[in-house]
Order: sequence, then C-alpha cells, then structure tokens
Amino acid sequence: MFHNKELDQKEFCAEVKAHLINHIIPFWQGMKDEVYGGFYGFLGYDLTLDKIAVKGCILNSRILWFFSNAYMLLGEEELLKSARHAFLFLKDHCVDKEFGGVYWSLTYKGEPEDTTKHTYNEAFAIYALSSYYDASGNREALDIAHNLYQLVETKCKDAYGYLEAFSRSFEPEENDKLSENGVMAEKTMNTLLHVFEAYTELYRVTKEERVAENLRFMLDLMADKIYNPKLGRQEVFFDKTWNSLIDLYSYGHDIETTWLVDRGLEILGDASYIEKLSPITKEITENIYNRAYIDHSLVNEAENGVVDTTRIWWVQTEAVVGFLNGYQKSPEQKKYLEAAVDIWGYIQNHMIDKRNGSEWFAALDQDRNPLEKPIVEPWKCPYHNGRMCFEVIKRYGREKK
Repeated sequence: MFHNKELDQKEFCAEVKAHLINHIIPFWQGMKDEVYGGFYGFLGYDLTLDKIAVKGCILNSRILWFFSNAYMLLGEEELLKSARHAFLFLKDHCVDKEFGGVYWSLTYKGEPEDTTKHTYNEAFAIYALSSYYDASGNREALDIAHNLYQLVETKCKDAYGYLEAFSRSFEPEENDKLSENGVMAEKTMNTLLHVFEAYTELYRVTKEERVAENLRFMLDLMADKIYNPKLGRQEVFFDKTWNSLIDLYSYGHDIETTWLVDRGLEILGDASYIEKLSPITKEITENIYNRAYIDHSLVNEAENGVVDTTRIWWVQTEAVVGFLNGYQKSPEQKKYLEAAVDIWGYIQNHMIDKRNGSEWFAALDQDRNPLEKPIVEPWKCPYHNGRMCFEVIKRYGREKK
C-alpha cells in the first residue's frame, strides 16, 4: 500500500531516517575496498560484486560527499572514517598530479583508466571536498577544492559559460559523456546545474566573494538561457551560445533544479537574485507536479512530446525533496507535501531492493517491475537517495546528535 497522504510528518521523517541508518549507510560501508582504496565500482543486478571493475571518480566523489554529510548529520565517528577513506583515494589517485584536475575513471588498483577531464566531474570533486572540509576541518581538502575551482575557471570556461569535455591536458574534446538523445552538446543544463551546486557548497564553507560572483553568473544563465518561459521548463542540450538542440523535457532535472537553486539563493543571500529566480523555481515545481507526477511517482522525460514512463531511482528522490521544498516555500500548497510523502511510499514499496546485500533498483518500468540494471556502477551511488534522506531529516528540524 502507498502511504496515506495524511501521514504524520514526524513519522515520515522517522521512516526516512531509519532507512538511511539501517539500509543505505551499511550498504555503502560494505562497498569499501580495503586493499586498493576507494570503493568498489560495480555490483550487478544479480548482486555479483566485481572487485576489478573500473572505479569512476564521480562515484568516489559522491561517496565522499555522502559520508561527510552523514557524519555532520548523525555525528558517528565511523562515518567520518568512511569519508576519510574516500578522501584519501581521491587525493592520491583521482587527482592528476601532472596536469591537474580529476580523471574520469581509474582501474580497480587506482591507476588512470579514462583520462578525460570533464567539468561535471571537477564540480563533484569540489562539492565533495568542500563538504569534507566542513566535516573534518582538513585544510588539504579545501586546498584541493580551490585548485580545482581555479582550474575550472581558467580552463573550462568561455565568454558564454562552462565548456564541458577535455583531454587530459585540457584540450577541448567532444562532449560524448554528457550528451544523449542523438545530439552532441557543447553545453548542458546538467553540467551547469552541478557546477552551481558545487560552487554553492564551496561558497557556504568559505564565503569568498569571487565564488559568489560565479554563482550570480550562473543564476543569470539559468534564468536567461536555460529556462524556457514559453514552455515553463528548462532546455537540456545546447550549442556554444546556448541555442537549444533538441525538444527534450527532463522532469528529474527540472525538479532537482528547483530546490538546488533555492538553496543556492538562500546561501548567497542576494535579494535581487531571489526576486529573479524564485518565481521560476515555483513555476517549474507546479509544472512538474501537473505534468510528470503520475501513479505515485515521477515519469522520466519527454522527447518531442513522447513521454518515457520509466521510473528512475534518482528522479524519485529529487521529486521528494523538490516537492518538500515547494511546500515549505508555499505552505498553502499542501498537495506538494502529500506528493512527497506519496512518492516516498512508492520508493519504499517498489524502488528499494529488499534482497539481502542490495540497495535500490536503478529503474522500474511503468508496471513497477525492476529493470535489470546494476545496483552499483559509476553513476549509481548514495548521492541522490542519501541526500533525500538528509534533506527530509534537516527540513523537519532534526539536529545532529
């Protein structure tokens, strides 16, 4: 059964917290590679662990971010130890000591496997290192974050915004890693969003004005180039000067954007940008509620008006947080809170894999049957579902022990 929409908010929070502590955290602690460092890179749908699979640097950064924030929320020393384990692997293996930046992926032994440098990847390292610095006080982590920030600003940017894909020595390359749906994009909404997210965290822990100016620059891009006011949505793939390349509506990214932008606005504290962006995030939230919230969950995307009804794990988590955020901004909109609780019920009943030694399914079909996709791979990590848990707990006022 799905949750009654009148489920008590404390009960909702308690369920989410229990899932974080009893399921997500133990699973990812069990993925730790004590021989070669970091975390194992692949667990198949059949729950077979591949100890010699490629280790994605995005996966490691996101795990570092997850354990850093889990420690700051729950205060358990074992969580900080897990964060340090991820930090040492990032510092010693993911960072290119010769050309700077973070590799795309490593072998299981921690040697460079794909030496592509991607702005998206650099952003997640900045995001994770900023959180780890906050959790641990480790100045070296902040120094590495600053080095990566400086690199992104000098090597990965043009007059119009952030470029994306580069060779190991930062020569421009085709952006095949963040392009999909038959197009090759020079710029993407997704990468811009996560640079914004990373810089928001860096600014939160440093309050550096140069980072604040970068945030304002990106907020202007989101409002003036990414957001399509006629369609009430964000565009996804762009050429160099922000001309949209495809009719694609990414429901998960739109709802994720609403709360990440609102959080950035809150941390930045610039009234003029709150006035400019807040109406946009409100409209996006309402449109996602009306267009993509179907059968207790969020459908994936629509290309040329054709809806992909697959239920993706991370899309559901972002919907929970996005609708909670929408409710907290507009408390009269109780339907958003009801939707968040309802989607959490869907997650509990269908998205969480109840098999021993597993975590969440990656995707379900419209009949709620799991697709045979890996449980862990370079993109499948505790960043989205862990963050959903953190946000639900924090938004209901639960404090660190």
